[in-house]
Amino acid sequence: MDIFVGIIVGLLVLTLLVILHEFGHFIVARHNGVNVLEFGIGFPPRAIAWIKNPETGKWQRYPKSKWKKEKLSKVVYSSGSDKGLAQKGMIFSINWLPIGGFCQMDGESAADTRKGTFGATNFWGKTKILFGGVLMNWITAFVIFTILAWTGMPLFLDNQFTVASDTQTASSPVEITSVAENSPASKAGIKVDDKIIAVDGNAVTFASDITEYNGKHAGETVVYTIRRLGTVCTNQPDCYIEPCPCLEEEKVTVTTDIAVLLNPEGSDYLLGVTMKSNEQLSYSTWSAPIVGLGLTAQLTGETFKGLGSMLWNLVRGVGSLFSFDANTRQEGQEAISEVGDSVSGPVGIIGVLFPAFTSAGPANLAFLAALISVSLACMNILPIPALDGGRWFLIAIYKLRRKKLTKETEEKIVARAFVVLLIIMFIVTILDITRFF
Repeated sequence: MDIFVGIIVGLLVLTLLVILHEFGHFIVARHNGVNVLEFGIGFPPRAIAWIKNPETGKWQRYPKSKWKKEKLSKVVYSSGSDKGLAQKGMIFSINWLPIGGFCQMDGESAADTRKGTFGATNFWGKTKILFGGVLMNWITAFVIFTILAWTGMPLFLDNQFTVASDTQTASSPVEITSVAENSPASKAGIKVDDKIIAVDGNAVTFASDITEYNGKHAGETVVYTIRRLGTVCTNQPDCYIEPCPCLEEEKVTVTTDIAVLLNPEGSDYLLGVTMKSNEQLSYSTWSAPIVGLGLTAQLTGETFKGLGSMLWNLVRGVGSLFSFDANTRQEGQEAISEVGDSVSGPVGIIGVLFPAFTSAGPANLAFLAALISVSLACMNILPIPALDGGRWFLIAIYKLRRKKLTKETEEKIVARAFVVLLIIMFIVTILDITRFF
């Protein structure tokens, strides 16, 4: 059930991040006078759509009967105020495939010269439009990290950015997330949501501390110091019956010691619980926006560093495979294997990461969403023709060469790059499925 909920949450978060990315393109495109033909949530087929009349500024339902009869480029209203210029009515659609969104601009080819098209804008305008989505992803990460800095920021990096003079750190105890039926823990009275703060009088910090201690004392009686939320009776009246009725209850935190006889070594489990490890959170006040900006910059640097390391391992690994030395070939295989282990696609992110981070709590889930938003920004800035940075790089190269980038040439280059990306995504998905099962 936790995996199912995590997958649903993952789909929603990834869809939202992609929509925000596309919304960045939309805002900058409109600001630069480019007509947006359609802004969609999810990918086609369409479920429902509205169209905006540019003359009245009002939205109205765009009936399904017109979807097949008219191409999007022909959805126009004549504008009397612009002396015959046809202005397109923008469509807002909600689509059936909940895996992102899109912003379709008029004349997306750099060779288009019609007024109101992407191609008709100058080079600086194209630059702003193409990187509008990247900027929006960075802004999204900044906002999430700023909120987390105020409410409690999970600490995942060794030298995670903070402002020392305005940062306090707190740790949460190890929490029980499930108890197996008829297990030693269940028989002793340990419950879900109990928090283990000590084992045999020794304070514990992480779930691994407890697991390691249990392994050394299999088959023995171990005393766990448990902190849990309980109730006490308040305002009890004088009465002459047993038990005395309780008029009011008050929730309090109680600490108790529970002795548990662990299963012997070799059993399926010793204690019979799953635990959520200790979580360290940092709290900031006035410096929260600075922490949000600094952490966004830090993770951006770490992402590019990781991409560089992955590319170097791939080149080094492939080159080593052609060596006559057996040890060098083995090192090459290990380098390539390391690349495979460090890459995760949609299946790994949605099927593994999101269920784990969802069960770990909202702060951890928000941190993951911000981290993925930073990753989307970094990936889209790369000079790969099928991505935003690649399209800008292609336009810039032809501008420097003082040559015209024709629609046919641009489509051919982008299409081939897209095929390569699809092949890479297919391979990564296969690796994800293998790891998942």
